[in-house]
Amino acid sequence: MTLLELDDLKTYYRTEDGWVQAADGINLELDENETLGLVGESGSGKTTVAKSLIKLLPDNAEIVDGEIRYKGADLTDLSMREIRNRIRWKEISMVPQNAMNGFDPVYTVGNQIVEAIQVHEPETSDAEAWGRARDLFDELGLDEDRVDDYPHQFSGGMAQRAMIALALAVKPSLILADEPTTALDVVIQDRILRTIEELQDEFDTAMIMITHDMSVVSESCDTIAVMYGGRLVEYADADTIIKNPRHPYTLGLRNAFPDITADDQELISIPGTPPDVVDPDEGCRFAPRCPFAEEECWEETPEPREFDDGHIVECHRADEAPLLREEAARKETWQQVAETEEPAQSPAGGASDD
Repeated sequence: MTLLELDDLKTYYRTEDGWVQAADGINLELDENETLGLVGESGSGKTTVAKSLIKLLPDNAEIVDGEIRYKGADLTDLSMREIRNRIRWKEISMVPQNAMNGFDPVYTVGNQIVEAIQVHEPETSDAEAWGRARDLFDELGLDEDRVDDYPHQFSGGMAQRAMIALALAVKPSLILADEPTTALDVVIQDRILRTIEELQDEFDTAMIMITHDMSVVSESCDTIAVMYGGRLVEYADADTIIKNPRHPYTLGLRNAFPDITADDQELISIPGTPPDVVDPDEGCRFAPRCPFAEEECWEETPEPREFDDGHIVECHRADEAPLLREEAARKETWQQVAETEEPAQSPAGGASDD
């Protein structure tokens, strides 16, 4: 059953230079208990999309158009008070990019979990709320007694798991996980991803996982949406995106995804820098960095096209995918773009907030 639908969502930021089109016409669907990966480099608009769902946006941000249908109701019609009381944490919770900054440093982690429970479930007694907090810590592999500790007493991995406990405290239907494994070593990353998957099954919770890491989404997500410059450029099931991508940007991201079965693999970065999305001109926003761009790509914004089984691609040359995949695997293909651009280059996939 469909849990969430985004229909032409547009969230812009007001600046002195004009409107920053951070999320520009996003169309997505999420089913119950599904995990959707939002992937793209820094500035692509991933976090803006997620924060739009619960209106956790700065003062200069505005949802200028589109609908956010959650369980059939359009969240854009709700007031901030209704969002706070009825939606945030009770229905949709969020694991922020930096878990340590997500906690109040002057209260114990347990106090903050208990407060979240009792704000949304006022009938819950202190004993029941503390018991749930301890149970969540145990589920996440944390010592139950650590609920009495302050955030600064946790390591990065422990803080991340504690934040997941807070996000699950009132059993929401949807969790927004913003870079949940960033800055953690691969062993802790794997443990957290496995724990998240187990808890999703236990609590019947859907998730939107925001990341720049193709390896994370390939392991953890059912569906993947690739964002670039505020646009959703490719959208399909995870297997299709990893094995048979059609958009040049997705191909570039895949080049930066190491394959442990390939002894002589050379990782290839995407030349250039992310686009300026302040009142952008017509044309594909990836064209300045794309080795396959033609005149049409610079002059006309591509419309989303559907291929096999709901595979959506926003690219004028998406029907040439076999050729693009073959050429994109060669370093020389991307080098020709680098030679015509400014010297500064940006690796495929950044690690900072959107």
